[in-house]
Order: sequence, then C-alpha cells, then structure tokens
Amino acid sequence: MPDNSNNISNKINKFIDYLEFEKGYSPLTIRNYSHYLRRFLDFYVKEKIEKINDLNINLIHKYQTELSNINLSKKTVGFHLISLRSFLKYLAKKGEEVISIDRIEIPKPESTKLIFLNGPDVERLLNTPNTNNLQGKRDRAILELFYATGLRISELTALDRDSFVLQKNEIRSKKKTVFLSSRALKWLTEYIEKRDDKHKALFISTKGLVTRLTPRSVERMLKKYTKMIGLPSDITPKALRHSFATDLLLAGAEIGSVQKMLGHKNISTTQIYTHVTNKQLHEIHDTSHGRGK
Repeated sequence: MPDNSNNISNKINKFIDYLEFEKGYSPLTIRNYSHYLRRFLDFYVKEKIEKINDLNINLIHKYQTELSNINLSKKTVGFHLISLRSFLKYLAKKGEEVISIDRIEIPKPESTKLIFLNGPDVERLLNTPNTNNLQGKRDRAILELFYATGLRISELTALDRDSFVLQKNEIRSKKKTVFLSSRALKWLTEYIEKRDDKHKALFISTKGLVTRLTPRSVERMLKKYTKMIGLPSDITPKALRHSFATDLLLAGAEIGSVQKMLGHKNISTTQIYTHVTNKQLHEIHDTSHGRGK
C-alpha cells in the first residue's frame, strides 16, 4: 500500500512519541528531531515517493544536496541525516523494509577552534566580581564552579540547593557527581550563607522577583566580566569547560577520568582536547628543555 503524505507524517509522529515517552529524550531534542524530520517530510512529498522502502541512496544524496543548497552547515546537515537514520532504524524494528542506515554517511563537520583560557587569564576572570555584595558572591561562585567542575551551563543552572553537599565537598546533579576545589567550596558556601530567601534553586536572580538563574543570564554575566578585563568576546561558559579539561590533561590526568568528569558518552569527544594539550606540551618542551636551548 503506498505511503501518502498522511501515512508518512503519522509514522514520524509515532517515532517522535517513541523518543519522548519510551526513550525519555529531552524537550529540546524532541523539538530538534521534529524539525529535521518535518524537513524530510517536505522532501518526501515533493519527490512524490510512494513508499518508504522506495527511499534509496540516490534520493538521500539528493536530499543532502538540497539541505546544503539552503546554506546549512555540514554540522546541521549531519543532524538532519542522523535524525533520518534514527527514524529508519525505528521503522526497521517495526518490520518495515527500509534502506540500511549504514549506507547513509554523515558528513564530517568543519573543524572548529577550541577556545579556552590560560592560567593567568582564568585568575583575572575569577577575581573580577565585586564580592562585597550578594550578586558578586553569586557570580564568583558560578565562575569558580564552572572552572572547578567543567559543568555544562544547563547542568549548572538546573542545580538546587540540596545538590550541594557540604560535608562531602561535592555537587550532585541529575546525571553525575562532581567534586569541588577549595576555592569553589569557599565561595559557594559564602554565597549560600549570605542568602535570606527560601528558593530551592542554587543560583537565583538578585534583582526584582526571586527566580532561578537562566543560562542566558549566566552568559550575559560572563560577557560583562570578560569585557571588563579585556578578554575576547568569544569566551563563553563552554570556554570555561574547555579550560577545565585542558588544565586537567596538562596536569597529567588520564583521558578516561576526564571523560567521566565531563560526562562525555564517547571518549572520542574528549580526545579533541588532547590535540590542544599535546601542542602546548610540545611548545613547553621547546622553550624549557635544556637541550632545546
């Protein structure tokens, strides 16, 4: 029986429900998959494909070309194809005859520059907030926590007060436990002791209505401090996460341990930092080793 646009649309809807209710994917991931597969649906209808098992490698190449022609980056095109592969895998499990997902190659994204801070710049940044007031103590605690733990911004802003376990000197997020440096512990403790509200969030707004601090607010806060001390405008919370990882590797930490602390599922994601640290170590060797002079 041919797949008309309603049939394929229904299959996509069932797949999205599967991701949400059975796989437990986040709302953001669900939204992205929906967006990518709706674009595939438009292509499917435009090409007048009768059945999903008529989708062949030539049509997929044509779909990929059309995605590239609307000025999407290789990374974004890759996301579209990853979502398509997941959808086809789901259909195959349901007993439908579809093209093997192994034949759908994901384009490698353009290499991006890894942005991080060196030790002196980290110290300048951490010492920038005015810690004589609550907002300054909060901001210092946030910066120290980023640098000491490598938390993602979404993880940090989702923390509640009871995530902080003073007795064990650690932070427990939904997915992992991270350990605090003595400085992060100091400023986090000072910030919490200074608060007189009952809000459960670990980090809150300090002006107007008491609300949980949002990732956007944290980004604006960091941008304010980097501008104050003349750091590049591309220093983001992710750059502090990168700084955490490269500092650990330069200090001799095993890559597997760094992978666990960063929460990477695949060690290949963590290995991007080794290219940076290997280059730095080579430069240190050239300038510091006695025989190199």
